[in-house]
Amino acid sequence: MNQTPVYIEGIRSQFPILKEKVHGKPLVYFDNAATTQKPQKVIDRINAYYSSENANIHRGVHHLSQVATKDYEDARIRIKNYIGAEKENEIVFTKGTTDGINLIASSYGELMKKGDEVLISAMEHHSNIVPWQLLAERKGIVLKIIPIRRDGTLDMARFEEMLNDRTKLVSITHISNTLGTINPIETIINRAHKFGAKVLIDGAQSIQHGEINVVNLNCDFFVFSGHKIFGPTGIGVLYGKASILESMPPYQGGGDMIKRVSFEKTSFNELPFKFEAGTPNIVGGIALGTAVEFMESIDTEQAFSFEKDLLSYAEKELLQIENLKIYGTSALKTSLVSFNVGTIHPFDIGTLLDKQGIAVRTGHHCTQPLMDFFEIPGTIRASFSIYNTKEEVDLFIHALKRALIALS
Repeated sequence: MNQTPVYIEGIRSQFPILKEKVHGKPLVYFDNAATTQKPQKVIDRINAYYSSENANIHRGVHHLSQVATKDYEDARIRIKNYIGAEKENEIVFTKGTTDGINLIASSYGELMKKGDEVLISAMEHHSNIVPWQLLAERKGIVLKIIPIRRDGTLDMARFEEMLNDRTKLVSITHISNTLGTINPIETIINRAHKFGAKVLIDGAQSIQHGEINVVNLNCDFFVFSGHKIFGPTGIGVLYGKASILESMPPYQGGGDMIKRVSFEKTSFNELPFKFEAGTPNIVGGIALGTAVEFMESIDTEQAFSFEKDLLSYAEKELLQIENLKIYGTSALKTSLVSFNVGTIHPFDIGTLLDKQGIAVRTGHHCTQPLMDFFEIPGTIRASFSIYNTKEEVDLFIHALKRALIALS
């Protein structure tokens, strides 16, 4: 068995769910690409909000409304600083990554015309495919797919060939949720900008695994979900350059996104409120700020480095198993591994792992076109976070071997 570093033990101690047992076995949670667990301070912040300051925001002059408004807007500022944005009005609260992409497709998409082109990749999550298909049907835009290689990396030569003056947007995942591939987004952004195209980065799988600075990246849009970075579900962030957001029509109509309403004409609110119609997920925004505060409180350089060690260790152990194949073998990967063993269905393996307390994801991971590319029904995906350990990897490997014996 491998000794867990003290700083990882310190991080683990802040997550109460990691002490749970599943089917009488210690929980080994390797489904972090789907959602991360929550530290106690985030859980406590949610409870504190509903216990002592619950009120609607932006509209009330009474004490509770003023407190809730300040905490909500302070969270926006903290998030702005965390991702390196220049202005707090460039931070739009959404329901999550999917909501952010749909906002851009619906709003920025209105600025496109028939024949304009949007580029996505063959490794995209369904949430970065379907909104553009809907836009293509609605507006007559052309959707182009950047191909990938068998190792799960983008065919960058083909990407460069696809760019032209009709390219209006490149919407690309920073890190594949299925393969773990880290895409060269700096290069993609620079190349796309040379043709005047805007770039949307899906940061759902990168926000929790490394430093993000949207100004240094020079991306036009960046979206992520709170629940991927130890915050609650139902809250997310769309970063957009202010000048671009100003040019976009509202995504939804309702309260808070308006300046003045009459039956003859409505004028819209300033950024970011123009894109935040209705009562928002107030506690979600506040608790996401707390999750960011948690990230700022730990040594992320050490934690991210240990994640990489976990990936290397897990892949080395997995590859010793007969007939096991890993999908996604890029030299640049984040801490997840997708694999199959022979012709055994992933669901069967996942079910037997669960009986031993091991939580992994099985299936197509909302990337069905990617599964079609590899001609498989799905994979088993083990995805790691900053609170996972090598001891847990050992338990996972032992449980996997037991499952394979039972299925043989």
